[in-house]
Amino acid sequence: MKYDGNVVIFITAGTREEALKVSQLLLERRAAACVNIAPNITSIFWWQGRLETNRESLIIVKTRVSKLEEVVRLVKEIHSYEVPEVIALPIIGGNREYLEWISEEVK
Repeated sequence: MKYDGNVVIFITAGTREEALKVSQLLLERRAAACVNIAPNITSIFWWQGRLETNRESLIIVKTRVSKLEEVVRLVKEIHSYEVPEVIALPIIGGNREYLEWISEEVK
């Protein structure tokens, strides 16, 4: 069975300003119902054979799985990273009214 519900998408950005730019675009295009920005996270990862440590901002997007491809496309159009992180996780439960609100906002 294919999942067609709400998702949370994680996107990292190199700066708070970039996180704001990405978030505003997603909201303006109605690709997201809500976005949170967690600034100044520490990311540790492998990149091109080297272990990297960077300060980033984490964008937490609430939307529908039907908007995932659009979110990925929009992020890739304006993001400064060669390979931006855009990963989605299904929302399997929560406040029913909030979940319905997400669905209504990104029709």
